[in-house]
Amino acid sequence: MNQQILAQKEANVNALADKMKDASSIVLVEYRGLTVAEINELRRDLRKEEVDFKVYKNAIARRASEKLGYDDFAKDLIGPNALAFGKDPVAPARVLAKFAKTHEALVLKTGIVDGDMVDTDTIKKLSALPNKEGMLAKFASCLNAPLIKFAMTVKAVAEAKENGTFEVKEVEAKEEAAPAQAEEAPEAAA
Repeated sequence: MNQQILAQKEANVNALADKMKDASSIVLVEYRGLTVAEINELRRDLRKEEVDFKVYKNAIARRASEKLGYDDFAKDLIGPNALAFGKDPVAPARVLAKFAKTHEALVLKTGIVDGDMVDTDTIKKLSALPNKEGMLAKFASCLNAPLIKFAMTVKAVAEAKENGTFEVKEVEAKEEAAPAQAEEAPEAAA
């Protein structure tokens, strides 16, 4: 083969390997049987989630994945395949799994998430997770929950004091009884 062609192919392999290395997640799908309109619809859905969807020659994708040590990924590169690259670890899985539910021709094959190989079942489980912003919002709400409960309790106590329904004497009586009981305990032990 011509040296120029070989150099171009090697450059394509290196470019794809770099893209695979930089992506947080990659999902391999077989798109045989999808119409052009369906593929365009899928690309629009993926673009909304900032996921790059591209068809590569299997030989180039195989060499790039083997270069990165993903030999199992390379074994699934048979037939008309496309790769979805996402910065968000769950975005490609979520969009592709949702699309595959309504379009049986789209077949989820395998994927790579944060450097680890995942199977179809794991991709489907990942698809149930919210995106990164959704996860951060849930985490923030978990952190805020105790503070909100404390603030509501303080507010309730303050309102009870204003209304005169809060009795400090009961609390003070319990606090005075506790030291008296502590003093009696050592005498009983002796």
